[in-house]
Amino acid sequence: MSKVRVRFAPSPTGYLHIGGLRTALYNYLYAKKHGGEAILRIEDTDRTRYVEGAIENLIESLEWAGISHDEGVCVENGEVTQRGEFGPYIQSQRLDIYQKYVDELIEKGHAYYCFCSKERLDNLREEQRIKGKVPKYDGLCRGIPLEEAKKRIEAGEDYVVRLKLPKDKDIIFNDLVRGKVRINSDEMDDQVLMKSDGFPTYHLAVVVDDHLMGITHVVRGEEWLPSTPKHVYLYECFGWDAPTFVHLPTVLNKDRKKLSKRQGDVSVEDFRKRGYLPEGIVNYLALVGWSPEDGNEILTMDELKEKFDFDRVGKSGGIFDTDKLNWVNSHYIKSYDLDKLAKLSIPFVVKSGLMTEEEINSNFDWFKILIDTVREAIDKLEDIPEHIKFIFGDIKITEEDAKSELAQEHVPTLLDSFIKIVKAHDEIDMEIAKGLMKEVQKDSGVKGKKLYMPVRAAISGNVHGPEMQNIIYLIGKDKLIERAEKIKAEIC
Repeated sequence: MSKVRVRFAPSPTGYLHIGGLRTALYNYLYAKKHGGEAILRIEDTDRTRYVEGAIENLIESLEWAGISHDEGVCVENGEVTQRGEFGPYIQSQRLDIYQKYVDELIEKGHAYYCFCSKERLDNLREEQRIKGKVPKYDGLCRGIPLEEAKKRIEAGEDYVVRLKLPKDKDIIFNDLVRGKVRINSDEMDDQVLMKSDGFPTYHLAVVVDDHLMGITHVVRGEEWLPSTPKHVYLYECFGWDAPTFVHLPTVLNKDRKKLSKRQGDVSVEDFRKRGYLPEGIVNYLALVGWSPEDGNEILTMDELKEKFDFDRVGKSGGIFDTDKLNWVNSHYIKSYDLDKLAKLSIPFVVKSGLMTEEEINSNFDWFKILIDTVREAIDKLEDIPEHIKFIFGDIKITEEDAKSELAQEHVPTLLDSFIKIVKAHDEIDMEIAKGLMKEVQKDSGVKGKKLYMPVRAAISGNVHGPEMQNIIYLIGKDKLIERAEKIKAEIC
């Protein structure tokens, strides 16, 4: 087999869709497993949908996810640039190339000029719908002699170029996910290859680019499966070998409908803003439509490169399950480097108003312990403020179990001991926090749950939560005394 070369070729129409990231990931994993090369190409021939800054955003999203490309479009020093010997890698910069190949198709009789107006085409499709037919071009301009067509163009008539499909021809290709696919040309349309504005359609540009860039495997979403026979036929018209095709199942929501903005987060940017880690997103996305042979579901990028292949990609749509994503992401949060996790958490805490960035940076060692204390309880970084807010400001005892613990007869005396022990220390560092409850036990004579539960309820408002020593350290001497005294006053 020749060296594997794959491409991810998004359109710059906005933020990168989470399904697009999975396509990029599968391309990347397959290339890396087989020692091949991954190319990033930008397909921007539909100028009506172009969004300024979209190229930079999608490259940033790919890099955030750990997906790099060997050649193609990149960003260097804030500027969109290109690297590699098969460029340009931005389709709008390749118009002369497409014109050359569309001219070749016309001269060989595989394509023709079409002068039908939009109004005629709209009326044709409407008439076909009314009659219950599949809307498609009726071939009115197929028979116009080439010389006559060229004269009409010279006279200034608007035109497009269409593919001239043969009649009643079975077009067959093999797909690594779908198996053998067969479709008859009579079921297809004479596809527009070149639009009236001089820009190629996807169907021409993708075939020309994939051939000239040496792409061996075309890995894309299943929405392109119906168009692939036209692409296969175009390869035949040019006399080129077609690549291997891989059409991936669609990413679906729990209702088995295509993942859409109407149902919530769909862009990579959405998930970044909510505090999902790149490792969690990549690990989970790999599992949406694919499964490893050993059944292990927690996989690093290196492990994915080793295990991934298309023979275990399913035909049916992969369900995007947010609960499963949260489970995977929480695994990475629990094991993440604490320094990195704390730094990533800063914007979420600042946004909540609990601390300023200056306060966090001035007390970063304390802040790291704060994040380490709650990491076991969170699925994503946006959950942090809800789990740390008990450390700041006043607390209210609303939990029924906490109220029950504080209502016990021995609690006022226990809180007296706790307040006395805390006051006896100049400050509460972590070493003191670790042994503080033993001091309270010795002074009060209270042990076990009768010791820990009421004190936990008094200082945090809950009977369950993070390790007691961490809570004591994080709350600090003054606030521990203040909270214990307040609760004692309320229950006496």
